[in-house]
Amino acid sequence: MTSRVLRMLPTAHLYALDVVTAVVLVVIYLDFARVNGAPAWLGYPVAVLVGAPLALRRKRPVLTFGIVLAAQNVATLGHITLEPYSATAFALYMVASACERRVAVGSLVTAIVTAWVSVLVGEPWPESFGLCVFLTLVICAAWALGRTTRIRRSYEARQAAEASSKAVAEERMRIARELHDVVAHSLSLITVKAGVAAHVASAQPEQAQEALEVIEKTSRGTLVEMRRLLGVLRSEDAEAELAPMPGMDDLPGLVSRASLAGVDVSLSVSGSLPDGLGLTVYRIVQESVTNVVKHAAPATCEVSIVVGDASVRVDVVDDGPGERVLAGGGGHGLIGMRERVAVYGGTFSAGPLAGGGFAVRAEVPLS
Repeated sequence: MTSRVLRMLPTAHLYALDVVTAVVLVVIYLDFARVNGAPAWLGYPVAVLVGAPLALRRKRPVLTFGIVLAAQNVATLGHITLEPYSATAFALYMVASACERRVAVGSLVTAIVTAWVSVLVGEPWPESFGLCVFLTLVICAAWALGRTTRIRRSYEARQAAEASSKAVAEERMRIARELHDVVAHSLSLITVKAGVAAHVASAQPEQAQEALEVIEKTSRGTLVEMRRLLGVLRSEDAEAELAPMPGMDDLPGLVSRASLAGVDVSLSVSGSLPDGLGLTVYRIVQESVTNVVKHAAPATCEVSIVVGDASVRVDVVDDGPGERVLAGGGGHGLIGMRERVAVYGGTFSAGPLAGGGFAVRAEVPLS
């Protein structure tokens, strides 16, 4: 309720300004009518019609402009006042800022032409020429200010739309990377276990059955996570947006699934991380372990995550054939990890070790 009231305050302030202006102009024109000896039946209605409609100029800009302009022309012809159409300029500003170009230009021409005619008819030439020039400047200045405001608002709206489109595109790229990580990790496990099942199906049916159970469990989990990620792209799927992203607490499950695929993974974690950085660390470990499963199994892998005062360090080291990992894993997986680390301004390295094996190391600042 409070935020709703705060959003209404700027609009209420502008409407209050219009009401105050309307009241002031009514009072001024009533004084003009009294000083110049205009009859009450003419002076009072003209004063009201010149000022009162301005209170609604934001709701009905064209109608307000028409009423105010007509009333000021009557005031000029009736010798109530010769002021330079300030009320008309005030109304024309809103027409120029709120209406399309055709209506705005038409209103400007109408104001200038009718004002000139009224002044020239009501006052002798050439005394009236100076007033005509002055009121033209006032009206044109108000119109130009209104059009400038409209152009600025249009530009800001386009900028906001472009920023929104860019944000959507970046979010889609993020989801694409998430899908790559999910699918690559799960399919690697499924492929390894399917090969095991095919190899031992006749001789060791128990191991084949175990491999098939791992494939089923991994497939179901992958479908759930893919459905959640794709659901983010659907505005009507509110529950998908509320589902938690994987993080540090999900690392033990990741390690256990890799162990089922023939990679003995040891996990060491010290400290905790916020959700956003926790997701980045999870994806780095997931992609690294997936590469070990795909290219180095059976192997031993050590995962170390150390959260310090200023940064978190991630090390994933295996003893498999590093050349095979580098040859097959130098594509989108390593690029994706490098991009994730670069988002936080961290450092990333990946490559074979001198004594054999492969190491992925990343350090991400906490700030």
